[in-house]
Amino acid sequence: MEFETIIGLEVHAQLKTESKIFCSCSTRFGAEPNTQVCPICLGMPGVLPVLNQKALEYAVMMGLATHCRISRHSIFARKNYFYPDLPKGYQISQYEEPLCEDGYIEIELDGKKKRIGLVRIHLEEDAGKSIHAEEWVPKGETLVDLNRCGVPLIEIVSKPDIRSPKEAYLYLMELKRILEYLDISDCNMEEGSLRCDANVSIRPVGSTEFGTKTEVKNMNSFHGVEKALEYEVERQKRLLSRGERIVQQTLLWNEKENRVVPMRSKEEAHDYRYFPEPDLVPVTLDEEWIESLREKIPELPLERKERLVKQYNIPAYDAEVITSSRALADFYEATCERYSNYKAVSNFIMGEVLRYLRDQKKEIQETQLRPALLAELLELVEKNTINLNVAKKIFPEVASTGTSPKKIVEERGLAQVSDESAIREVVLKVLEENPKEVEKYLNGKEQIVGFFVGQVMRATRGKANPKLVNQLLRQELEAIKNRS
Repeated sequence: MEFETIIGLEVHAQLKTESKIFCSCSTRFGAEPNTQVCPICLGMPGVLPVLNQKALEYAVMMGLATHCRISRHSIFARKNYFYPDLPKGYQISQYEEPLCEDGYIEIELDGKKKRIGLVRIHLEEDAGKSIHAEEWVPKGETLVDLNRCGVPLIEIVSKPDIRSPKEAYLYLMELKRILEYLDISDCNMEEGSLRCDANVSIRPVGSTEFGTKTEVKNMNSFHGVEKALEYEVERQKRLLSRGERIVQQTLLWNEKENRVVPMRSKEEAHDYRYFPEPDLVPVTLDEEWIESLREKIPELPLERKERLVKQYNIPAYDAEVITSSRALADFYEATCERYSNYKAVSNFIMGEVLRYLRDQKKEIQETQLRPALLAELLELVEKNTINLNVAKKIFPEVASTGTSPKKIVEERGLAQVSDESAIREVVLKVLEENPKEVEKYLNGKEQIVGFFVGQVMRATRGKANPKLVNQLLRQELEAIKNRS
């Protein structure tokens, strides 16, 4: 029997505000446990929450960027449940009247676009953190850090429109890019500012009824989400193929063992006893304010990718990589304003620039690299002042110090040698010193030319013009062939 996969994702994104959603406590990550708390976020009797306007703005901006209907009237609700890291005994969220509804995010798969519908985007506060697996926690005990209590979140709930783990991965990547382009979340999964839960079920192809779903948690990377979903889909297929029943439950993804493990049964839905938050007035938005936020929405990643392909005549793959972050796309376009070989710019960014950023664990704006410096470096290559290998060698220094590539080349004597007579002299010497390799060439092994090129480049300390080296080597080798 063939099965169809049905996936819905719930993503919590921490908003990039300096203070919490209902009080003035800091949201800074990494502070000493329980040092960023106050009576409001601890839920002390008699305190009154006040909505953070910046959090409201960010939530509406996300709704606008994802084509949602923005509710002119929305309310907060109390979601009641007991947990050690929830001191109030309830979480302030939105339930019946959320801020944003019925939007979509577009993804590209195999060159085709697909819309993944959004049920809602709503504001809520985060809970604290229970700590029981660290080495410094006494065995068998759990400690609680309440610094996260009251940190502003948006919950983005997709419709069950995702049909494969790959689509789930692409959806999450596009969602993350939108959040980063809007500059409303740092999307750091390691710090918990972007978290994803997945609901997954399967059904026979052609069926219109949903199967029994399971919920998968504890996935700390987008590739982890994809792998966890692949595992769970196959697990459900095996069960149904054997005539067994799928149990509705919450599962945890064990990354070390590459498998899901049961966390708790969800045979019965939790009754959170939602009711309107009595201490917060309804949120009423006027058209002028919403339009002022709409004007702040930048060109979003998918639109920008399509424009880069048309404007700079680069492959879609290049544009996809370049638009992976707003800062990188800005850097690319600023470089192209100064240097007109757009493909050379994208090649160098996708190769050397991204390699350097990975090695240094930095974003491009955290380096000393500027568009003018990269343009200058590529011009030196184009004018044959240096070859590409030299450009790659000096690039890390340019990026880390902001030093002019021209200055580095001049001070170190790295300018490329294009003097034909000087290079020919080295070529003749290399051929003379390697008679066995010359014999191999004469016997038809033409790829041995690469060996000779390497010897000449080594002898000239990488400064010889590679094109001229190739040309002169072939001339001299053919001359030897004709004489023999």
